[in-house]
Amino acid sequence: MENGKVYHILNKSIAGYEIFNSGEDYSRIIQAIRFFSLDGTLPKFSQFIDSKTVEKKGFERSIDKMRNDGKIVDIVAYCLMPTHFHFILRQKKDDGITKFIGDLCNSYTRYFNNKYDRRGPLWQGRFKRIEVDSNEQLIDLTRYIHLNPVAAGLVENPEEWKCSSYGEYITPDQIENPICNYEDLLDINPEEYKSFVLSRAEHQIELEKAKKRLK
Repeated sequence: MENGKVYHILNKSIAGYEIFNSGEDYSRIIQAIRFFSLDGTLPKFSQFIDSKTVEKKGFERSIDKMRNDGKIVDIVAYCLMPTHFHFILRQKKDDGITKFIGDLCNSYTRYFNNKYDRRGPLWQGRFKRIEVDSNEQLIDLTRYIHLNPVAAGLVENPEEWKCSSYGEYITPDQIENPICNYEDLLDINPEEYKSFVLSRAEHQIELEKAKKRLK
């Protein structure tokens, strides 16, 4: 993968196993996303998150001083689902995407196996990647991943699913600690983007139903 280019990254759990089962699980991987996107020499995540510094200052304040070296990837959009995840990533450093996804998945596997008294791999294998080569493809892709929870029947409106970047797109002024950086890639008007996403909701629901019928 090339620096400066944007990719759709997907990885699934083994055999459709539910890997995010609680608010704690989602919070853990969101913190890991923030952590492993950073460049530089990082401490071990499990030790960092349980450190006295984080306990005293909170996660966001503690990680602030580690942002000076920049990032290995920009997170353009994301959606965490019970059995899989979607990211749209822009690589900033050599092998940044591979390192980010590898560290993220390995760290979460250790956390999950320890918490749920489980052994063995959690993910199907190497993540899937598709290069995004146009602005039209990119904006359509953000809509697709933000509608994933609706198409799966988890919520009726993408705003209800708090484990995606949709809120950063439609209410950016209300997000205290944004994960995503898309401003130089997409010119988003929140109200127009909301209408753009919702206009495709029913179609994506029907596509998901058709896909299930074919299985």
